[in-house]
Amino acid sequence: MRLHRPYISATAAVIVSSLGIAAYHHMPEGGSTPAPGTASILLDSAEPAAGQSTAVPVKPWTTVSPRPQILSRLPGLGPRTLSHIPADACQVVLVTGAARNSASSKVVLYERVGGGWRPGAVWPGHNGYKGWTDEHYAGDLRSPIGVFGLTDAGGRLADPGTKLPYHHSGAFSISGPGLEGEPLAGSFDYVIAINYNRKPGTSPMDATKPMGDNRGGGIWIHVDHGGPTHACVSLSKTHMKQLMRALDPADHPVVVMGDAASLAR
Repeated sequence: MRLHRPYISATAAVIVSSLGIAAYHHMPEGGSTPAPGTASILLDSAEPAAGQSTAVPVKPWTTVSPRPQILSRLPGLGPRTLSHIPADACQVVLVTGAARNSASSKVVLYERVGGGWRPGAVWPGHNGYKGWTDEHYAGDLRSPIGVFGLTDAGGRLADPGTKLPYHHSGAFSISGPGLEGEPLAGSFDYVIAINYNRKPGTSPMDATKPMGDNRGGGIWIHVDHGGPTHACVSLSKTHMKQLMRALDPADHPVVVMGDAASLAR
């Protein structure tokens, strides 16, 4: 990024992205009734009238963020993890846990551009209270490691503008305290179902569990409530809406999630 004068072109590019996490099961595992930037924005001005200046004054120290770098490969992923990403997946939500037993994560949406990947902003979030596991079971308080499709969304609030099928219902509600005593109200205002032990193409509320109830289910990306989750991933409400608006079924989005060491395998 550079600045040679106290003026920059009015035609600027800015891309606003974000990702954060915090998760909590929308229902007790086992299938019972529901219980719980860096930015750059593309901003193009209209053509100026004849004789009108195309420059706008800015302070001498103002800088303009460059377009995100295009990466040749998704960072931090080893051959085993990469082998599970479908060839037609053009959007990858990468959720990287701080450590195997940590409930903190960072989330980045990557979009395929030509032969590479364009990263969005880094969003902070939460995952399972006890961290991550290669073999998730109901009640273990760990998020499953793996690559899962993102095909369905919903929430207590109206559709924020997602291209994913959206189930708007008051049934997306939860109250009471979280695992660390934080209030859970609003956690399901917006949710995206993670296709772990569920039937794709159905509402996130669908309780069908192909691998059986003991393997858990109802794992979502949802609004962060300020604490760890039972197994979900959560983001701030602002980032959640941005993610939902960005995901496109035509791009076959997936989430790649796990602790950093496991994803590097």
